[in-house]
Amino acid sequence: MKYRLQPLVLLFFLLSISFSHAASPELKKNPPAPGQEVSVPILLYHRFGPTVADGMTITTPVFESHLKFLRDNGYNVIPLRQLVDWYQKKGAAPAPKSVVIVEDDAHKSVYTDMLPLAKKYNVPVTVFIYPSAISNAKYAMTWDQIRELRKSGLFDFQSHTYWHPNFKRDKKKMKPQLFEKSVAAQLTKSKVKIEKELGGKVDMLAWPFGIFDEYLLKKAAEAGYTATFTIVAHHATSADSVSKLPRYLLINADQGKVFAQIVAGTAPKRNIVY
Repeated sequence: MKYRLQPLVLLFFLLSISFSHAASPELKKNPPAPGQEVSVPILLYHRFGPTVADGMTITTPVFESHLKFLRDNGYNVIPLRQLVDWYQKKGAAPAPKSVVIVEDDAHKSVYTDMLPLAKKYNVPVTVFIYPSAISNAKYAMTWDQIRELRKSGLFDFQSHTYWHPNFKRDKKKMKPQLFEKSVAAQLTKSKVKIEKELGGKVDMLAWPFGIFDEYLLKKAAEAGYTATFTIVAHHATSADSVSKLPRYLLINADQGKVFAQIVAGTAPKRNIVY
């Protein structure tokens, strides 16, 4: 009897080892269960610095406090591409407590202030740029700086149109044919320029000033954009369309308890003028 039981004992032992090796990585990643709701905050930054120079500036210490909070409270910053892939049924659902970080405008402080902290906390960032400013405007990064960020492996660069127009204002003052031509140029020239300078694929677009409508969504799709982003403030969920994904436009007052509420999805609704 003793010898007959040994093969069974050995079999159970091997199965337990196999199960342990197969399951432990998934348990560590804490993946969503089948059918589990996805809810991911996309956190939008613009500029950084030692003081609040304007409404879009977040002081560098406050930005670091955000990254520290995310790290210390079990949040995982994932690439924006990972979230978009899920919407497009190209990848698995993001794990619970996933967060996305993006930046609009490619301000020079992305290079001086954001890059060191992104490296320190090892977080991916997607930057939406309008190429007319790059290597031209004093407030913007240069193409060489952008290429350096790209080499870090943490930064991806996508479109914010060519020169950040106000489409609502342009529509009022331009004749329909001229407006249509302007929209097409803003969408295509940006995509072409970024791909030429950096290589890779540019198929995501952040709407300047958060302005979009059905006509603009159609034109963006025709120009090759498969995902576009607003500044509507709520978590990205399965109820959202990949053509108009929400983002939280952060300000310097979003600190401590307020930031924790934003990330948790419990913050009071507010209107922010871009």
